[in-house]
Amino acid sequence: MNLHAIKAIYMFEMSRAMRTVMQSIISPVISTSLYFIVFGAAIGSRIQHIEGISYGAFIVPGLIMLQLLTQSISNAAFGIYFPRFTGTIYEVLTAPISPLEITLGYVGAAATKSIALGLIILATAAVFVDLHIAHPLAMLAFLVLTALTFSLLGFIIGIWADGFEKLQVIPLLVITPLTFLGGTFYSINMLPPFWQKVTLFNPVVYLVSGFRWSFYGVADVNIFASLGMTALFLLICLGVIWRIFSTGYRLKT
Repeated sequence: MNLHAIKAIYMFEMSRAMRTVMQSIISPVISTSLYFIVFGAAIGSRIQHIEGISYGAFIVPGLIMLQLLTQSISNAAFGIYFPRFTGTIYEVLTAPISPLEITLGYVGAAATKSIALGLIILATAAVFVDLHIAHPLAMLAFLVLTALTFSLLGFIIGIWADGFEKLQVIPLLVITPLTFLGGTFYSINMLPPFWQKVTLFNPVVYLVSGFRWSFYGVADVNIFASLGMTALFLLICLGVIWRIFSTGYRLKT
């Protein structure tokens, strides 16, 4: 494996993040803080506790997951789209580096930025609420697995997109609504029985539920189901990326 090539791509992408700190770090932290202020004041005063957890603390895993999903996709999508846009992707494709190594470089950098952001938001949340992490190793595992999975999805979107506007279509019109409807600000057990069943078709429910379990030991769905759904989505993304490189879709044309 060409570790020097992977490192070169990885360090270039990480340096780009340092040049856009306002967009990459500060903006998501400010928006998360506003969620705490608005939802904590508007809803927290009416819903004191959910499943024995204060409302402010209850929404922390969902808010972290909201930013983690959107930022993972955006970082990876822009990371691979920009070389396509400028034409420098052909230099990467003709270099002695395999598709796996290209993917590791771009996706690894995007996932690293998202994980760092998730930890920063976690620290920010601790300023507003009293946090307790019951299963820290599980929390880190969900954080890393989710960041990797959705960075892979962002990598796919960055290859699929043929314009800057398409880079935001999936995050804004699909991922964000699914996250809001996936138990970010509530427990799905609060819904009527029919809508509880419908909600189970939302894959984000499993991510938020599993991540919340790592904090408080409570979950809307079985923890193994959450891990299984995340792993399944990861494998699907890997399969799609393998297909993209094997056919040269939007890379060689």
